[in-house]
Amino acid sequence: MQFEWWHWAVAGIVLILAELAVPAFVLVWFGLGALVVALVVALAAIGVTTQLAAWLVVSVLLVFLWFKVFRPESHKTRVGMSEPAMIGEVGLLTQPVAPFGRGEVRFQKPLLGTDTWPCIADEEIAAGTRVRVVAVEGSLLKVGRTS
Repeated sequence: MQFEWWHWAVAGIVLILAELAVPAFVLVWFGLGALVVALVVALAAIGVTTQLAAWLVVSVLLVFLWFKVFRPESHKTRVGMSEPAMIGEVGLLTQPVAPFGRGEVRFQKPLLGTDTWPCIADEEIAAGTRVRVVAVEGSLLKVGRTS
């Protein structure tokens, strides 16, 4: 049996639509692989074995590119999350901070998408004081007076 180009096109569309029922984000790549094979078969007459091999290679390549190269987890927004790269940044306290209490520090330029961050300190610091980030503790910044 020889597969025609439209067989691959229909199979590709069915696989892409099946992704709506099985939201694992894997079937879509096999559907796109089938659409690529449909294009190749429309342009050149190739055998069934070559068609299946091309579909497998293209599909696995697309899955590999998705999970290894594009890595969706690396494109997540980081707004509201602090990181150690913020250590040393200087800001202005907008709310006073005391030991075992929370304050708020505002930076001149946004850090990770926001310019105000909740903070803690080892000593009491009044609002309006310039402070420097000395540590990151979860989503809180630990601040100290600038010297």
